[in-house]
Amino acid sequence: MLSRLSIRDIVLIERLDIDFSAGLSVLTGETGAGKSILLDALSLALGARGDASLVRHGASQGQVTAVFDVPLNHPARAILTENALDDDGDIILRRVQSADGRTRVFVNDQPSSVTLMRDIGRALVEIHGQHDERALVDAAAHRQLLDAFGGHLGEVARMRQAWKAWREAEQELARHRARVEAAAREADYLRAAVAELSQLDPQPGEETELAEIRTAMMRAEKVATEIKDAQDVLSGQNSPLPQLASLLRRLQRKSAEAPGVLDEVVQSLDEALLSLDAAQAGVEAALRETEYDPQRLEKAEERLFALRAASRKFAVQVDDLAKARDTMAADLADLDAGAERLASLEKQALDARTGYDRIAAGLSDLRQAAAGGLGKAVAAELPALKLERAEFIVEIGTDADERSEEGIDQIEFWVRTNPGTRPGPMMKVASGGELSRFLLALKVALADRGSAPTLVFDEIDTGVGGAVADAIGQRLSRLSSGVQVLSVTHAPQVAARAATHFLISKSGNADRVSTGVAEMDRPARQEEIARMLAGATITEEARAAAARLLSENPV
Repeated sequence: MLSRLSIRDIVLIERLDIDFSAGLSVLTGETGAGKSILLDALSLALGARGDASLVRHGASQGQVTAVFDVPLNHPARAILTENALDDDGDIILRRVQSADGRTRVFVNDQPSSVTLMRDIGRALVEIHGQHDERALVDAAAHRQLLDAFGGHLGEVARMRQAWKAWREAEQELARHRARVEAAAREADYLRAAVAELSQLDPQPGEETELAEIRTAMMRAEKVATEIKDAQDVLSGQNSPLPQLASLLRRLQRKSAEAPGVLDEVVQSLDEALLSLDAAQAGVEAALRETEYDPQRLEKAEERLFALRAASRKFAVQVDDLAKARDTMAADLADLDAGAERLASLEKQALDARTGYDRIAAGLSDLRQAAAGGLGKAVAAELPALKLERAEFIVEIGTDADERSEEGIDQIEFWVRTNPGTRPGPMMKVASGGELSRFLLALKVALADRGSAPTLVFDEIDTGVGGAVADAIGQRLSRLSSGVQVLSVTHAPQVAARAATHFLISKSGNADRVSTGVAEMDRPARQEEIARMLAGATITEEARAAAARLLSENPV
């Protein structure tokens, strides 16, 4: 229920804090005292459209905070959980409206959106009035109310699950059919592509590995060429080693004939030959260490060329060639096994639809039965509300081919206000006063089923009096045994039945006026009800009548 409403700088309200209790609370006051301002402020905290004109003149911003005490299993808490907001303790909705038109929203002191505030507000409060039927504008709400009245919520949940299963089966069938049809159109291409890629057998990372081998081989090729040239000089046909060796032998033979003359030359040539032999051995060792293999380089380049050619052909990266092959092979498998799989999925989708149709048809029958019961329950309330010639109709249109998550029924509340007239949607046919009383009868018939925990009725007793006003008061009182009811009223018969009575009044001077709200004790209530009975001049007869009303309706 709404436990507290705090308003700062909204129109004529400068500062106001109201604590509400369970049961029926009424708000009364003279015309122009600010009753509509109070409801505008509450609506702002429930996600209504903001407006800079709501900010009190001279203030930079206005603020409204609504605090709700609801059970832990209330649907509003599920909305908080879905949006990662704290759902422990009270639910606090705060709206800040700036004079420049900007608005800020806070849910449990966390910055939020107007949309989320509105969703939570709808779960917490319904406002009914002659010109503001927020709770029942959407015909979808009529279906929900009928299901709540009939106790069908469990069957509705089953139907939604069946709807979800059917839609998922249909989507899987559509996806598979699209794959099979696409594969069939490209079957020849796919087979050739899979054969080509299977023969190529690309491996992830192979391109990088081959590129590294090719780079290493090319570097080795350059080094090996220089070493081979050195080998040709030292060991080839033009090698100087045989000539130097022959020269060394001749000089060694002549050195004996000329002692001391050729010793140094012989020694130098001997050392040179030893160094050249060492160089020749080193060159051969270096040539072996380069590991340059022309055939290996050629094979690596051919493989790399083949992979990159396939990459261009199939428009994928080289590393994705294997994945492309597997994907195309899977498409071929879908094509080859497509007929069997397609038939299986078609059967699953048909079975799912049949299951949904069975549940939806059963729920439709339940709704038809509940529609009659709800119509009778509302009709029983109408005579006392001076609508004895009117008729309330639950209009149900059923089309088994028009499936939806909510079933196969289109449900709307219709009324016939006078015999012989054409019935039509309640929101269009009933006048303002009639509509308010129809809604009150509907709410009484529904009792605590399908209702927000707080109901607000804005002057639904306008234009009626006497017995009708008393009947309205009785029904508001009955409603308040199951939900919290707030009523802005001009009817003393309604005010007398309240558990809590607030007086809305204006105070101040010609330059500055403020609206205030005060909870009244019994003597003050009696005086206010006497004013409502008598008008500007309160007579003793009015006071006596007010005392009698209060004594007849003890709370």
